[in-house]
Amino acid sequence: MFHPSARRTGAPWETPSETTTRLRPVPADPPAAAGPPRRPEIRLSGSAESFTDPTPRVAEPPDPAHRPFVSLAAPDTYDNDTVQPHAGGARPRPRLAAVVTCVVLGLGLIGGAVTGSWLSGDSADGAGTPDAFTASGALWHSIPVDELFPPTVDGEGAGPGGADRAWTRIAVAPDSGCKDAFDPLLRKALAPAGCLRLLRATYTDATRSHVTTVGLLFTKADSAAMGTLRARFKAQDLDRRRDLMPRPYAAQGTLAAGFGDAQRASWTVSVLTDAPVVVYAVSGFADGRTFTEPQPAEDAMKADATTPAAQGGLGHDAQGLADRIERSLRKTVNSATEKPS
Repeated sequence: MFHPSARRTGAPWETPSETTTRLRPVPADPPAAAGPPRRPEIRLSGSAESFTDPTPRVAEPPDPAHRPFVSLAAPDTYDNDTVQPHAGGARPRPRLAAVVTCVVLGLGLIGGAVTGSWLSGDSADGAGTPDAFTASGALWHSIPVDELFPPTVDGEGAGPGGADRAWTRIAVAPDSGCKDAFDPLLRKALAPAGCLRLLRATYTDATRSHVTTVGLLFTKADSAAMGTLRARFKAQDLDRRRDLMPRPYAAQGTLAAGFGDAQRASWTVSVLTDAPVVVYAVSGFADGRTFTEPQPAEDAMKADATTPAAQGGLGHDAQGLADRIERSLRKTVNSATEKPS
């Protein structure tokens, strides 16, 4: 009887095949990995506030697939106050702060020095005194009259032929405006410079036969305006015209009491450029004689001049006194602006 499990002699080994499908067992879910223990919350009795354990935790690294992309700018590799590269990374800039501080302090010192210079009159050229032009314009109210118009004036070599002259002051006019001091045309010619103050004094010569009024017109003009006025006087010969003569100061009770417009014999007018001043002088005879043809001092001083004004030396009186009063003015300005030692 054939048994199924018997193997035939000489037949190859046969492996029985499965005729049914096996189901593999599904393993149970593995237990979840144990994470860090949860920190219990600590609550205070009777309080609505809750506190967590402050012990720091190690944060889990984020998933690289969901990490945000961050772009950083290139690091600054140069100092703000130098073009030399330095190692990357921020570092303090003490040199820049020091430079800013020095600049601020330097500007403050310079500003203080300039302000001091303005207030004291000091300057880079070492003058250290107020400007002479400005100072001379204020002399009319700050200098004694005897300094501007000395009681006696020596005129060494100022007379005809180089003879010596001497003049004595006999009257000083109160300081005033220019309204009645000049003929209308002369007043018009001087108008561009303005009239700040007019000072006048009348002198007589050693023989007491001549009288001469000398005046200082302090103007409102600056140096440029005075230069323009002087150039105009020279170019147009305004200092030589008879209708532009200054008027004398006829002080009552003196030798000059009769010294009026008709007695004018010679005159001179000088526009200064280093001071806001016009210096002038007009001369005549003390006896009151009149002149129909007065002559400018420059012409009356010529050796070949034969007019009464020239023969009497009145041109020398006018020019000599004007020159020396002008020198006295300059000496006073120099004293007022001289830097103390």
